[in-house]
Amino acid sequence: MRTSKSKQTTIGAVFVVSVVVSALIVLWGGVAPTNFSVVTTRLFDYVVSHLSWFFLLAANLFLIFVIYLGVSRYGRIKLGKKTDRPEFGRLSWFAMMFQAGMGPSIIFWGLAEPLSHYVNVPFGLARPGSEEAAGVAVQYSFFHWALHPWAIYATAGLAVAYFTHRKGEKALLSTIFRPLIGDRVDGPVGKTIDILAVLAVVFGIAVALGQAGLQITAGLGQTFGLPTVVLVQLVVLGLTTAAFMVSATTRIEHGIKWLANISMLIAPLLLVFYFVVGPTITQLNVFTEGIGNYLSNIIPMSFRLDAFSPNTEWLGSWTVFYWSWWIAWAPYVGMFMARISRGRSIREFVVATVLVPSVVSMIWIAVFGGAALQLARGGQASDIAETVEQSPAAGMFVFIQEYPLPILLSIITLVVLWVFFVAGADAGTVVLGELSTGGSTNPKTWVRLLWGILLAGVAAVLLVSGGLGALQKASVLIGTPFVVILVGICVAFYKTLSKENGPHREESLSLSEEHSCSRPTESEDRVREALER
Repeated sequence: MRTSKSKQTTIGAVFVVSVVVSALIVLWGGVAPTNFSVVTTRLFDYVVSHLSWFFLLAANLFLIFVIYLGVSRYGRIKLGKKTDRPEFGRLSWFAMMFQAGMGPSIIFWGLAEPLSHYVNVPFGLARPGSEEAAGVAVQYSFFHWALHPWAIYATAGLAVAYFTHRKGEKALLSTIFRPLIGDRVDGPVGKTIDILAVLAVVFGIAVALGQAGLQITAGLGQTFGLPTVVLVQLVVLGLTTAAFMVSATTRIEHGIKWLANISMLIAPLLLVFYFVVGPTITQLNVFTEGIGNYLSNIIPMSFRLDAFSPNTEWLGSWTVFYWSWWIAWAPYVGMFMARISRGRSIREFVVATVLVPSVVSMIWIAVFGGAALQLARGGQASDIAETVEQSPAAGMFVFIQEYPLPILLSIITLVVLWVFFVAGADAGTVVLGELSTGGSTNPKTWVRLLWGILLAGVAAVLLVSGGLGALQKASVLIGTPFVVILVGICVAFYKTLSKENGPHREESLSLSEEHSCSRPTESEDRVREALER
């Protein structure tokens, strides 16, 4: 068993290379935004048209893998030593994981996505604006926000948690590959894996911060009439950056934990309010029917490409974008989940990171998306679907205007969004500090602050160079190489589990224990020999 050599911050090749690459991307986008946008668009189009099949197959692999681990005999294995106990209570544990994994995004897209699919129906499965289109819209929204994304996170999180808490390895993704490539994980190959992981985290968090600028600016525009120009978006981004950098100077048990608890306290209150004052029966019907449609069509949806006439524009905007986004976030969310999950079993981890958040996401979509679809279909707020089509970030705040206390609820929603973004970015600096400093569990404050500045820089470049479209393209591009790493993680993790916890090992250990217990002592041998004589 290997143990971490030091808990001190180590500045090495991973830190230097990843910081330089991130800084060069910021410089490129700042100096030549047009060229940056053209190049990323070309690469994005190539990935979507040539590799969509790979993203779909990989996402299905991750889902099957984690469900198998949860229900198999491996589910009983503890992520840590026998004496380890969970550090956080279940509520705080789940709150931190959910805000890191979905948090503000589900607030953003939980309403906007069903309306988008209602107007532009996936794969032409129904007539736009029809009742059938509404059902397909909910079905695909569940598909994009339930089992698959959380399984992607859990794949990385389980492997990191097992290798760090149980085997004593450093908190690095490269160490998971030791069963496959041996000590080469300590050399250039391992450092390359960690650098790719750092870049995936940088772009994943940058996309989230960029969405913070877009969504909060849209909310301020709808509520207070502020202009929704790039300058205002950058100001919002700057305030968010300042807040999470202040939080980054505190310990995880203080800043991130309390921010997560606050957001997960207010968000359910919003959910309950709109469930009570909204079309409650319709929302219950949407949830029930949506689950049925989702589960009965999950296999066709999981593999659908329209092979002979692929709709690459739709796939690149939705399924492939989402899968690549979750994959890009996997090292960040997975490592953060692993860090706060010591003492949990694999089965408990799978339930808390795949099943429970999937149900929560579907409830949120049913309440907000179902109510918004009802407004669109009933002629109320007739422009809500068109508004979402033009500006997805504005949809939530157009929706709020149709219910009581719109100003107050808009302010509360803005606060919840902002807290979610701050907590998520703070957690991102923790993970970036660990990855870039050799697995240090407590990276120096200046390291986290440096990464905070670079995160804000990348997000600003993406906003200036193309808004939401640029954010989506960056996410797909960074997720492409990392999907191969996640597949390798599955292979290495399963190889280790089967070797260290397989039935043959358990059987041999039992026989060994039985043999040691039944073996006669030396004095017993002498007594027996005397009796025989």
